Amino acid sequence: MPRLQQYDYIFAIGTLFAMLDAYNNGANDVANSWATSVSSRSVSYRQAMILGTIFEMVGAIAVGARTADTIKNGIIPNSAFRGDAGVQLLAFTCALAAASSWVMWCTRHSAHVSSTYSLVSAVAGVGVATVGASKVKWGWNHGKGLGAIFAGLGMAPAISAAFGAIIFMLIKLVVHVRRNPVRWAVWSSPFFFLVAATICTLSIVYKGSPSLGLAKKPKWYIVSVTLGTGFGVCLLSALFFVPFVHAKVIKKDYTLRWYHVFLGPALFSRPAPPDADKAVVPNYAVVQEDEEDEKRSYENPDTENPDTKVDIGSPAMTPATPFTLNKNGDRSSNESQQPSYKELMAQSEARFHARLREHRGPLGWAMRTLHENPMGAGQIYELKNMKILVKRIPAMIVCGALYGVNYDIHAAQSGVHGTPEGERMAAVYAHAPKYPNEVEHTYSFIQVLTACTASFAHGANDIGNSVGPWAVIYSAWNTGDAAGSKLPVPVWQLAVLSGMISIGLITYGYNIMKVMGNKITYHSPSRGCSMEMGAALTVLVFSQYSLPVSTSMCITGATVGVGLCNGTWRAVNWQRVGLLLLAWIMTIPVAGTLGGCLMGILLNTPHFS
Repeated sequence: MPRLQQYDYIFAIGTLFAMLDAYNNGANDVANSWATSVSSRSVSYRQAMILGTIFEMVGAIAVGARTADTIKNGIIPNSAFRGDAGVQLLAFTCALAAASSWVMWCTRHSAHVSSTYSLVSAVAGVGVATVGASKVKWGWNHGKGLGAIFAGLGMAPAISAAFGAIIFMLIKLVVHVRRNPVRWAVWSSPFFFLVAATICTLSIVYKGSPSLGLAKKPKWYIVSVTLGTGFGVCLLSALFFVPFVHAKVIKKDYTLRWYHVFLGPALFSRPAPPDADKAVVPNYAVVQEDEEDEKRSYENPDTENPDTKVDIGSPAMTPATPFTLNKNGDRSSNESQQPSYKELMAQSEARFHARLREHRGPLGWAMRTLHENPMGAGQIYELKNMKILVKRIPAMIVCGALYGVNYDIHAAQSGVHGTPEGERMAAVYAHAPKYPNEVEHTYSFIQVLTACTASFAHGANDIGNSVGPWAVIYSAWNTGDAAGSKLPVPVWQLAVLSGMISIGLITYGYNIMKVMGNKITYHSPSRGCSMEMGAALTVLVFSQYSLPVSTSMCITGATVGVGLCNGTWRAVNWQRVGLLLLAWIMTIPVAGTLGGCLMGILLNTPHFS
């Protein structure tokens, strides 16, 4: 059938919303997937962007098409469109518009929601408006209906919590509670490399990828390749990683460099310097001493930037309420001297921006330009404001691209001192045992692998959110046939949208990272790799059965499960968990209503015959 050239504009609009949905996916869901690694200080935000880009794309291209098929055909059957490709084109465009708009609003307001359930709900709402509620697959539908998808709302967090708790309890019993946990951490590390590598390989090989044709391979081939890869990584870690970490944290060899890892077993006989008395490893504490000192200290008003003269959130300002004598001679609280919540947050942001203005790179230039060229009085069309705007626009673009790279995520997660959130997080952290940095350093390497596995799993599962409807739009527009949505998802579409996901993570992922990770419970590399492994296991199980599941819910469930392993429910910030749960639940009616109303209005708009 001929291409629907009369609906080129609908295809163009649908493509834009598909790319926006993928961008939001990166800024919301992918940021959430990497928040655990960044919160544990195992990787920096820049490293998370690079690794996330690579493994999201690999996971999307290798495995993602199966989940996309569920979004395409599992909720609204093709027969319901009665062969009208134009209506099908409009329907999935409206679904993308509704879902992407809702997730964009939530991301802007730091509300962590599921892009998976946003799109699924929007597709269901569009289906009701288009073909009626009776045609929508509300039941299980062989694992592809709404019943199967929404079952994950309760199943995924619970399963992830169980997986995460089991893995962390294994680490805790094998390593943390031992008399010499450092040695136990070093010698047991190959086992966790084995688990992580096996899961990642299983994601690609089990049932195969449509683009690679692995589904046709016999079971013995699948088992042998999966286990062979897992044990191969385990062997490599035993030959190279264990000697390297042994020399670094047990021998305390501070002269060791990263390229010495290739010496392998020879490092066991490498003598450590005679004055080696302390292992040189990073500090993995959530709140660093220098950061705490900065929060608690007064700054010298004679030498510092006037924006950062006084830390009004410091304890020295808040131990007691100042008072004055009123005209009756009674004491009365002088509440005006107490900083408000907005003032505390503004002070914290001002200190951070002052540090950024001291940078020598492009971001420092951009921050100084914006600071030194504020908009003047009057409307934007005033000549003086238009001249200022010409200077500000390039700086605003640079800030938009680089601000997140330098954002202080850990400070944002632990909260501003003196605010209710800061006090709440301090209480949560107090109930989490702190383990030696030497032990956590060992698991930071494992967490890199688990983080990549989680990112691969996200690409395998959640890329179907955006590419599924976009594939329907493209096939309906390109072929003029509603049945064309049954065609395989083109690899180029997977690649384009995975690129948009990466852009979303780079430019705006920090806005979600700041409300995740340590905002729920105390993070460390040993805890973080357990959380990521538990979430990855859950996502991959659902993905292999073509069930779209929210990685947001999986990592959140795993985080809560690991947090409870601290031995008390007070080690979890239940207020944040409650807000997350509320956002998840609200997503279903809001996205569904938006999609349904938009489709209903457009489909039934009066027009001339």
